[in-house]
Amino acid sequence: MHLMALGMFLFELGSLPFEELQHKMDWRHARAPRIGARDATQFAGPGDETISLSGTAYTELSDGPLSLEDLRAMAQTGEAWPLVSGSGRVYGNFVITAIDERQTYLMADGSPRRIDFGVDLIGVDDPATAAGAQASA
Repeated sequence: MHLMALGMFLFELGSLPFEELQHKMDWRHARAPRIGARDATQFAGPGDETISLSGTAYTELSDGPLSLEDLRAMAQTGEAWPLVSGSGRVYGNFVITAIDERQTYLMADGSPRRIDFGVDLIGVDDPATAAGAQASA
C-alpha cells in the first residue's frame, strides 16, 4: 500500500515514506485603497496551491537515495504530474519545485543510514484544460 503517488512515483515504506504533509491554498484579491474605510477588494481568482512532504528514510529499510534520484529526474523534466493520495484523493497536477536532503549517521564508505528529506510541490492547471481555454478565447 502506498501513501501517495506523484505520476508513477510511489511514496511508500520501501521508497520515501513521508511523515508529514502540509497543504496550503490561497486566493488572490486585488486591493484598492479608500479614504476613511478599509481597502476595497475584488476577487481575482485562485492563487498558489502548495504541498510539502517531509519525512525520514532509513537506508536499511528503503531505497531512499535511489528514490530521491528518481524525483530529481522527474523535477528536471519540468513536467506536471498528477498527485493522488493512497486513499484515492486526487489533488490535481503538480510540479516539483524543491527537494531537500540531509544525510546523517554515515557509514565507513560515506553512505548514510538516515536521510531526512523534503519535497515541495506547486499545483498547476491541467494542460488540456488550459489549452481548451486558450482555443475558445
